[in-house]
Parts: sequence; C-alpha cells; structure tokens
Amino acid sequence: MADDKDVLRDVWFGRIPSCFTLNSDEVTEREAEPYYLMLPRVSYLTLVTDKVKKHFLKAMRTDEVEEMWFEYEGTPLKWHYPIGVLFDLHASASALPWSIIVHFKSFPDRDLLHCPTNSVIEAHFMSSIKEADVLKHKSQVVNDMQKKDHKQLWMGLQNDKFDQFWAMNRKLMEYSTEEGGFRYIPFRIYQTTGDKPFIQKLFRPVSPQGNPHTLCDLLKEISVDCEQKRYQVLIHGIEPLLETPLQWLSEHLSHPDNFLHICIVPVPTD
Repeated sequence: MADDKDVLRDVWFGRIPSCFTLNSDEVTEREAEPYYLMLPRVSYLTLVTDKVKKHFLKAMRTDEVEEMWFEYEGTPLKWHYPIGVLFDLHASASALPWSIIVHFKSFPDRDLLHCPTNSVIEAHFMSSIKEADVLKHKSQVVNDMQKKDHKQLWMGLQNDKFDQFWAMNRKLMEYSTEEGGFRYIPFRIYQTTGDKPFIQKLFRPVSPQGNPHTLCDLLKEISVDCEQKRYQVLIHGIEPLLETPLQWLSEHLSHPDNFLHICIVPVPTD
C-alpha cells in the first residue's frame, strides 16, 4: 500500500469532545455531575466508556442499575458502529461537545445489541476484519495469520496503540502490482433516511477498462447523484473530494475493522 503514515495517524487519533449526562429519570443517591471525555473516532462506545460508567455508578442506587446504554436526542446509539460513524450520522451538524445521555435502565432490545463484556466487541471486530479480507483477498491474509496476530490487531485497538495495530494491519492493506488494488472494496454507506441500516454491495476499485473507480463512481452505483448539494458525504468527519480513488480511500480512511464507513447526511440549513 502507499505509505502515507501521516494520514493514517490523523485518522487514528481523531477525537470527538463529548459530554455524558445521566438520564433525568434515573434514580440516584446524589446529584450526578456531567462527565467529559475525548472519544476516539475509530473505537467503539462500550470499549472506551469505563470511566463514564464508574463516574455515574457512584451516584446510582445499586438496585436500580442494569446494562448501560447511550442515546443522542432520542436515538439509541449502536455500540457496534464505530464512534465516528455514530457522530457523523446523528450529530455532525450539532455544536460540540457531543451531548450523550447515559442510561442504566430500560435497555432498548429492539434497537441495540447487548454488550455484557469486551469479548463481545472483540468478536464483532474480528468478524468484520475477516469479512473485509474475504472481499479484498479471498480470506488469504487473515487465514495466513496466527491467533497471536489476530490478538495484536484487537489489543492495538483496545489499548489505542497505533504502531501495534498497524504493524499487523499493514498486511491486510497490501496487494500485488499486477492486481492494482483489492478484489472488492469493503464499504458500508449509512443514511439517516431509508429502511436499511446501511448499504453494502460488491464493488471493484478498478473499472473493466482499467480505470480507477472514484468515490463518485461508488455513489452513482447506489443511485446517489454526485452533483446534488443537498447532502454531505462524510468519512471520519471530513468531505473527501468525490474524484478521490476508492482504492486510496480504502487503504487510508478505512476504520480498524477494515471497512470504509461512509455517512450521507443532509446539508445543514440556516
């Protein structure tokens, strides 16, 4: 892959200033002050909120505590989506810090998956990496890795260790000169409208004529008009140029799960 380490570092260390507030209906022993945290865009909510949980549990009555979950403006936040995706999809037009409500009761089973331990997050994360490698390399890279290599990917994400993660993830981003790119681009497109949680389909980084496919080509494939200015196309909170090659985006702006997560949101109106 192209060695643009500055881009990879900027993506990895992207942070969202956030303010956690306990739901006003929760029963507490004493007043619970808000808790502020810089959330890493590339991680998962339930992986980085231990401090939030400890802070609010001090004010809770133990008999009132169930599984912790989060919401933003009435929308339960799916922990298995990367944090940056949740923010871009639901709060990209809002003022910072991102205001998140904390719950310890009434878990919304219809909207959220349960996440009792970090091993659930690890299983989800590794499943995504394996799915991405099926698309990119017919599973050849992941299958050639040892169990300790898989663990290194997970521990790199869990402990926020860029070098530890990328020492192993680099293998997942490689391809031969003859191939000219991955077999297919692992991507998921999220929209605030529509019935599906996200759009995902097979899409090659190069056209049959050998021309690099761009972000605009991908959007046209899913029937999104690139020329319309009614929406923003966000990846890690930025709007990439629509003529950016998909292969480059996949190598440099994919999340640690190896998927390119793209949010399409309405342009804020004055």
